[in-house]
This record gives sequence, C-alpha cells and structure tokens, in this order.
Amino acid sequence: MRRDRSRRLVALTPLALAVALSAQAQEPGAQQPPAGDEALSALAELEAAAEQSAQRPLPQLPLLVERAMQNDVDLSRQRYELQASEREIDKAWAQLKPQLSASASYQYQQGDNYYTDNPSYDPSNERVDPDNEARYEGTTRDTLWQVSLSQPLFSLERWRGVDRAEQQVDAAELDLALVERDLALSVSEAYLNAFTASRKLATLNAQQEALDLQVRQAQRAYELGVGDRINLLEAQSRFDQAIADAVQAENELDDALSELERLTGLRPDFGEAQLGEVDDVSLDELARDEQEWLASIGNNLDVLRAQAEQAIARSDTRVRRSGYYPELNLNLSYSDRASNDPFRESQDARASVQLEVPIYRGGYTTANVEQGELSAMAAQEALDNQRNLTAQEVRSRLRSLNGNSRRMEALQQAIESSQLFLEAAERGEQLGLRDLVDVLDARSSLYDQRIQFIETLGRYAQDRLALEAAIGNLGTDDLQQTMRLLAQVVPTD
Repeated sequence: MRRDRSRRLVALTPLALAVALSAQAQEPGAQQPPAGDEALSALAELEAAAEQSAQRPLPQLPLLVERAMQNDVDLSRQRYELQASEREIDKAWAQLKPQLSASASYQYQQGDNYYTDNPSYDPSNERVDPDNEARYEGTTRDTLWQVSLSQPLFSLERWRGVDRAEQQVDAAELDLALVERDLALSVSEAYLNAFTASRKLATLNAQQEALDLQVRQAQRAYELGVGDRINLLEAQSRFDQAIADAVQAENELDDALSELERLTGLRPDFGEAQLGEVDDVSLDELARDEQEWLASIGNNLDVLRAQAEQAIARSDTRVRRSGYYPELNLNLSYSDRASNDPFRESQDARASVQLEVPIYRGGYTTANVEQGELSAMAAQEALDNQRNLTAQEVRSRLRSLNGNSRRMEALQQAIESSQLFLEAAERGEQLGLRDLVDVLDARSSLYDQRIQFIETLGRYAQDRLALEAAIGNLGTDDLQQTMRLLAQVVPTD
C-alpha cells in the first residue's frame, strides 16, 4: 500500500488533481465548472511524460574520481614532487661512494728572484746548463693535470643522512596520498551536491507544474463566478514561490556541475527524474561502535603525515649529533706537471688516510643539536594535536550520521502521513469540506519533506565517506556503496 501511494505521488496524481481543482471552492451545492480542453490537454501531457520518460542511469562516481586523478594539475604536481624527493636518497648514498674527479690547469708566472738575470745562469754562457733558461728569464709556463679519488671510510653523519632521506621520501608519498584523498572527497562532495540539486530541481519543477494547473483551474473557477479570489491569489503565490525555489536549485546544480567539470574535465548528466520511493530506503548500520572507530585513527593520513614529520625531525637530530664524531677518509691522487722549466716537471702519485676529529667549532655543533631536539619536540606536539583533531572529526561524523539516520526515518513517516493528508485534503475539497488553501498547504508540506529527505540523504552519504577517510579507509568500495545508496531513491522505468 505504501509503495502504491509513493508511485501515485511520483506521477503527481494528475487525475485527482483535475477532479479536485474543478470542484466547487466554497458552496458544496454549486455546480462544478467544466475542466476545459486546455487543462485536460495539460493533464494528458503530464501523464504521458510520467509514463514514457526513461530514467537515465546515474553517472558513475568511481569513474569520475578516476578521471579526476588523471586530470587534476595539483595531483600531477605532487607526483613530480615525489619523484624529486626520491632523488634525495640517491644523493645521500652518493656521499658514501667514491668521489672521483679530474682537473687540468695552465699557469703562467713571471718573477724577479735570485736566478733572474744572474750571469751564472745565463744560457749563453757555455759553462752554464742551458736548462736554466726559464729561470734566467724569470718566466715559467706550466701545464698540470690531476686525477683524485676520495673514499669515506667512516662518516656517521653521511650514513644517518641516508635514513633522513628515506624518511623524507615516506613523507612525500603521504603528501601524494593526502592530495588523492582530498581530491576524491572533493569529487564526491560535488557529485552529491549535483545529485541533491538535480532531484530538488525536478521535484520543484513537478510542484511548479502542479501549481500551474491549480492556478489555471482557480482562475477559471473565479472567472465563472464559483471560485474565490483569495484561493486564486494563494495558488498564484505558491506558484511564484516554486519558481523562485526552482531557480535557486538550478543555480545550485550549475555550481555543482561546474565544480565537477573543473575537477574531472567532464560535465555529467544527472537527468531530470524526481525523487523516487523513500519507503524502502535502507541504511547500512555502522559495524563498529565509537571506541572501535577511534581506535582506527592511527591509519588516518594526516596522522601518518604527522608521524612522518616526527620521524624526519628525529632523523635530522641524529644527523646533527653526528657532528661530534670523527670522520676517516681515504684519498688517492695522481698528477702530471709539464713546464718550460725542466726542474719543475714532475709526476706524482699520492695515497693518504685522513682522520678529522672535531674539537671546537665555536659552539655550533651544540646549538645545532639542541635545535634539532626542539624541532623533534615540536613535531611530537603536532602529532598529538593531529590525533586529537582526527578523533574529534570521527566523533563529529558519527554524531552526524546517527542524527541524519534518525531524521530520515522520521521524514519517511512524515512523507507517508503527508501523502495521506494530501489525499484527504483533495477528497475534502471535492466534498466541500476543505478549500484550495488546505490542498496547497498539504502539497507544499509534502514536497518540502521530500526535498528535506534528499538533502539529508546527501549529507549522510557525505558524512559516511568522510568517516571512512578519517580512519584512512576510503576506497573504491565506499564510492560504490554511495552509488548503491543513491540508487535506492532513483525511480526505475
């Protein structure tokens, strides 16, 4: 019985409306005015549209989210940021590997010293070695090339730098996951807003069509002298208000669709179907109580990001403490010098083990370590704060879910009662026991309650997705569950 009444409501009860509006408004014994060809034609069009209109399937939310993942420029930027952060590990390992370098130089030198213009070194003197020519002239030209290799044998700072780089990459991966989560929630919110607005608009348009018929019938009754001008003005006022509400709903729909187009590059079509049956809408019960939900906040991405930031701070502190430790390096080099002064020519090969022990740097190391420790303490406080915020988010979403669930149950009962009241008001108007204002009030109340139901349903679905995100469990199955929930209020052919 309840389902049959809902189906009659979806069809806007055109036949009952025609009978009710053509009935006498004030005097039970007065003769009813004829409905007129125009009104009958309009009713026939409404019936045909209700019977022949095929309902479009809802756009697929998981596909829109996937499209947004490919289309969003901020997410693309974050992917590049992650790739850039991964290079930090390569850079840290490079500090532990051999450092090989080659160099070449040319040197021109002109000086005035003991050898310059000394006759004892004059090459023209037969008793002097001609190799002294460069020294006698005081001008040397050297060409030097060198190959050197340095290998760290012990460097605690460089080893700990690798751990810090790995922690930074973990944080960058979480940054990417956060952007993906926020993007999925943004698409879902825009999707639910568009769905809600489309159903509100269709419901208001249906109300507007019904009121338009009532206005025309009231006008006809008034012109025939059997209607009341107050009823006509009341019907016209309700009709004008329905137009205003429909314009607002249309703007809300355009805003939601524009947001979806910005995020996904697509403008989906939600159709023009009204809200379907609400009697059979069932909500999945929350499988866990509040404490179980709160126990899962450790998987929240914001909490994990705060933990990663704390790990980076701790790793950085360990790197800073490494400044107290010595470093041991192996150095190898080979050089070849060519010169116009044969006494300067050389070929050298060197090998050395260098130990560097930090003794005093003006207090820099101590201050550097203390700075790292304070940063680690700040990161711990940030982590505690994020946990508190996430716990509050979970509690808030749970309260909202429970409240919206109870509200929808109450609205289901109210819609059923309003439907019965509307039928009774229409019947009462036919019998002269009710006037047109009573019918208008009953119909307005019914439409308002149906709009409130779809708005509450949208908030419920959004809270459910946000709750799953708060515990780090938002996935494609949650998006599909949202689709199944919305499909319950989409009328079938």
